[in-house]
Amino acid sequence: MSQPKLTGISSVALHAAGQDNSEHAHITPIYATSTFTFDTAEEGAERFAGADKTRIYSRWGNPTFTAAERTIEALEAFNIENADGSPLKLKALLHSSGQAAMTTLFLSNLQTGDTVLSHYSLYGGTYELLHKVLADNGIKVIIADLRDLNLVEETLKKNKIKLVHIETPANPTIQCVDIEAVTKLAKLQNILVSVDNTFATPYLQQPFKYGVDFVFHSTTKFLNGHGTAIGGVLIGKDNEHMRTKVWKWHVLLGSNSNAFDAFLLSNGLKTLELRMDRHCSNAMKVAEYLQQHQNVEKVNYVGLESHPDFATAKKQMKLPGSLMSFELKGGLEEGKKFINALQLCVSATSLGTVDTLISHPASTSHMSVAKEERLKFGITDGLIRLSVGIENIEDIIYDLEQALNSL
Repeated sequence: MSQPKLTGISSVALHAAGQDNSEHAHITPIYATSTFTFDTAEEGAERFAGADKTRIYSRWGNPTFTAAERTIEALEAFNIENADGSPLKLKALLHSSGQAAMTTLFLSNLQTGDTVLSHYSLYGGTYELLHKVLADNGIKVIIADLRDLNLVEETLKKNKIKLVHIETPANPTIQCVDIEAVTKLAKLQNILVSVDNTFATPYLQQPFKYGVDFVFHSTTKFLNGHGTAIGGVLIGKDNEHMRTKVWKWHVLLGSNSNAFDAFLLSNGLKTLELRMDRHCSNAMKVAEYLQQHQNVEKVNYVGLESHPDFATAKKQMKLPGSLMSFELKGGLEEGKKFINALQLCVSATSLGTVDTLISHPASTSHMSVAKEERLKFGITDGLIRLSVGIENIEDIIYDLEQALNSL
């Protein structure tokens, strides 16, 4: 069967991987095997020599991984063309976790003596990886406010930067960096650019449209969408680089996914557009509700015009997403009381699942970041992060209201 013309994100999510399996299964099977057989010695040699390593050994690749990778490649490249008008072709590598994919990104592109520039509001695991792994191995790390384009330009001129890593929207302050503007400045000096697109997903934001080199996702979050599996993916536009050097780091670090988690990811991707539309619709209503409540000091949500990065988000995101954070007027103690009073919203450290999740970054995801650094980034002791789910909006707001009114 030939590949049909796909004109929408949901069609891409459902059909981009095709039905390439020998048993003609409607849904890509779970290939729960460590290795694959060869009919002849010559066939084995051909597979080892070829570019396709999916049917040799599951640390190297697996057909269930490939189905998820093809879908993510198609979603990130959807409707994007190269300078010559040809469709953009990407290469994705599925990993065992977001941290594994991030490690592959950094170690396959940086070496001792190189410098990486990143934003000052980052996921705690990324911040620690930069400062406790890369920095300890001779890779210089510069953290700056990448929303300040004059500062970005000055920093790029004064330092020999190898890679600029952008996380937008950022965790947990929901700050947004202008991908296009920063990438233009970086490319004037042939500097690589990577974007953590976890919060936005390729449905809301497509960084490759602006000329970036790599996109990263913790697939654990919105791409899976149901909290059933850990995973990460690294996508690159230099296909040869991804199939050679990046792939080599990936397999030698042992960061492969597994067939069951890849299967769960593929199933989650099928409803990405439907879920994200509901996530975003609910989040906008929650943000508007929280903004007017007497016990709430501040709401960080890029769908609100009061957010300092509202214009940037509107420029590069289809919708403002489902993540927000907010400050209660009573600070840390009232934050704890509020979380303990919730009945529907789930207290958990993750995000991007179909149910509404709430967390306290200072004591969970950013606990290992020094307090003075957290405060500088805007991650105060009383900051609460909310990943708005797809429940009926009336039920979400009722739960928030009864908890806020208990303070």
